[in-house]
Amino acid sequence: MPIESVDNRRLYRLIAEQISRLIESGEYKPGSRLPPERTLAVQLSVSRPTVREALIALEVEGWVDIRGGTGVFVLERPVADAETVAVPQSTSNLPPPGPFEVLYARDLIEPDVAALAAKNATPEQIAAMAQALGDMVCCSASDPMNVEYDRRFHQLLADATGNGALSQTVQTLWAMRTDPLYLRLQDHFHNEAIWQRAIIEHREIFEAIKHGDAKAARAVMHKHLKNIKMRFVSSWQGE
Repeated sequence: MPIESVDNRRLYRLIAEQISRLIESGEYKPGSRLPPERTLAVQLSVSRPTVREALIALEVEGWVDIRGGTGVFVLERPVADAETVAVPQSTSNLPPPGPFEVLYARDLIEPDVAALAAKNATPEQIAAMAQALGDMVCCSASDPMNVEYDRRFHQLLADATGNGALSQTVQTLWAMRTDPLYLRLQDHFHNEAIWQRAIIEHREIFEAIKHGDAKAARAVMHKHLKNIKMRFVSSWQGE
C-alpha cells in the first residue's frame, strides 16, 4: 500500500489515520522504524510540523513510540486497543486543534493581550503576576505544577486587560494547551534548561507590563511564543 499525498488543509488527523492504516495493513510492522519525519513530509506533501503532530497523535494513541535520537518505532497493539484508545474529540466531532494551530492562535492574540495588560494592569494585578512568576521560579521542570503556574501567569495577564472576552479567549486557548496531544509534544522538548529559558522570557514579559510598556510587552510575548514554536520544530531530544 503506497503512501498517498494528502491535502495540507486536512492537517495532522488524516495523516495519522493514513499512517495507522499502513501499520494495520502490515506495511510497517511492530518493531520497525517509520521513515524519517522529513521523508514523510515529502511523501505526504505537507510540512514537517504537520507530520510531527500526526506522529504525536499516533504516540498518544499507542501506535508508535518516539525515541529521541533513534526514530519512531511501531508498537505491538492488542486488538482491544484499536477500539479503546483514541485522541479526544471536540463537541463538533472534529479532531482537537493541533499544537501548532494552538500556538498560531495564541500568537495572534496574546501579544496584544500583553500590550493591553501593560496599559491597564492595576498594582494588585501586577502583584499577582509577580507571585505567579515567583511560583514558576521555585518550580522545577520535572514538577507537574509548572504547567499550572505557566497557565496562571498568562491568565492573569488576560484578566488584567479588563476585557472579559479576551480573558475567556485565553482561558479557552489554555484548555487546548493542556490537551494530551499538546502535552505529549511538549514532553519531548521539556527539560530544565528550556524551563529556565521560559522563566526568563516570562520575566521579560512581566517587566514590560510592570513598567507600562505596551510596545515591549507585545514584542516579548511574540518572542516567547515564537521560541516555543522553534523548540517544537527542532530535532527530537537526543538527536
